[in-house]
Amino acid sequence: MRGRLIARASATALLLTLPGSADEAGAAELTARQITLQLFQASAASPVDFSGKNLQGLDLSGLDFKRARLSGSDLFGADLAGADLTGADLSAARLDRIVIIGARFDGANLAGASLLRPTTFSTLEARASEAPSFVACDLTGAKLFGRLNGVNLARANLEGASLAPFGRTGFIEHLWRTELVGADLSEANLAGADLTHVSFRFASLRGANLRGARFRKADLSHADLTGADLSHADLLEADLDGAILRDVKGLDTVAGLDHALNRAKAIE
Repeated sequence: MRGRLIARASATALLLTLPGSADEAGAAELTARQITLQLFQASAASPVDFSGKNLQGLDLSGLDFKRARLSGSDLFGADLAGADLTGADLSAARLDRIVIIGARFDGANLAGASLLRPTTFSTLEARASEAPSFVACDLTGAKLFGRLNGVNLARANLEGASLAPFGRTGFIEHLWRTELVGADLSEANLAGADLTHVSFRFASLRGANLRGARFRKADLSHADLTGADLSHADLLEADLDGAILRDVKGLDTVAGLDHALNRAKAIE
């Protein structure tokens, strides 16, 4: 616990010195205390409305948001470690650089949201116990980029989402691709998503809708795509070493399959 607090404190201190940080953009409209009180008095049947609010850099860790409305809100750099945002409305919200260690977004609406470079683990090691959860979350058209290893995105809707690299963020670019190593994306909808360079090593994509998804130069080594729909997907230079392609639909319509890496090592 002490190590986690130190890591979060260090991350916060770094944020305040970087271009585009919460300090540069102005103070949050509410304090963490005010938000905590409003959430304590609220209920899931009568959620608090924080839509469009500037909530940058606030420590909101461990809070139960009780399906709060946060549509269009700015939570840049906020600490949401251990927070419960189940069923919350975060559509079109700015969630860049937030801390989401152990946070829950199950059934939440993140359509059109921006979730770039979140802090998902307290150390460089991706611990399963700290991975955030996005089960059945709506991420339609969202932008995601970062270390999301081991996260639960089962039945999530990522149709039209982009997980490809985003440059010129004003930050030190130490991460060059989104990592979903060992993540659960079973029965997720990634139709039309841009998954360029994404690492899906050992991830589960069983039964996923991958129609028209762009997997160019993605790492699908040892990923399980059993029963997935790959109709008209693009796998140009994707790594298929040990990928499980049993009962995959639309494989004959996939673009770039002849130029995929380690095609002969895929398991069909």
